[in-house]
Amino acid sequence: MSIGNSPEDDRPSIGLALQQARVAAGLTVEEVSVSTRVRIPIVHAIETDDFSRCGGDVYARGHIRMLARAVGLDPDPLVDRYDAEHGGRPAPTPAAPLFEAERIRSDPRRPNWTAAMVAAIVAVIGFVGFTVFNGDDDGSGTAQVAEGSTPDRNTPTPEATKPADPKPVPSDSAIAAAPRDKVTVKLSATERKTWVSAKDHNGRLLFDGLLYKGESKTFQDKERVDLVLGDAGAVELFVNGKKVEDQFEPGQVERLSYTKGDPEAG
Repeated sequence: MSIGNSPEDDRPSIGLALQQARVAAGLTVEEVSVSTRVRIPIVHAIETDDFSRCGGDVYARGHIRMLARAVGLDPDPLVDRYDAEHGGRPAPTPAAPLFEAERIRSDPRRPNWTAAMVAAIVAVIGFVGFTVFNGDDDGSGTAQVAEGSTPDRNTPTPEATKPADPKPVPSDSAIAAAPRDKVTVKLSATERKTWVSAKDHNGRLLFDGLLYKGESKTFQDKERVDLVLGDAGAVELFVNGKKVEDQFEPGQVERLSYTKGDPEAG
């Protein structure tokens, strides 16, 4: 009795599945490259199951997702198959110096300058009153001075010195307080979920996964943070406390790098 192959044995490879779907959709490699921003040589390589040109597993997964969406395939089974054939997906490494933007520090107590001012005025008035009272205490109506001179009653009374204005308390917003000796990047999914990959300057993976609508992630490194955004139009981006005003299109894939000096002034 012969044993037939399982249905999985007859499945086309990842590259062949993408190629067949592209042809069925009536798309050329050039059209897929334009819509996904994946370079033509990489599209050709992936369709022949050569993922060495992707630059690593993280980018390979991202390319597979983008190409699958462009040709009308569900990307999740293809990515799962890629993971199964390439040793599985590594567990995301938490960002070591994760900058918790959502944590708000309690306000320090400010000095009570009003009370200090009142106390100073009372002290000055008391001193002036004491001086005048002692000058009139001999009953002659003239205060005696050691040099025999009569004090000038028209001398203006010293005014209370107004305390210096308190120094402004620095903003307690975690984004506004981003340290200048590091680069801090905050992502918020404002429109819909999007795939995000983040690495530090050593290429260490900080995050690789989906950022759902309403969620935020903040990454920090002493030199550089590298990002890959699967749908840049769905993300609100803050770098070093400043909002990035670039207008990304919905579904647009962006590869971004930010340092301590970004975004540039102006």
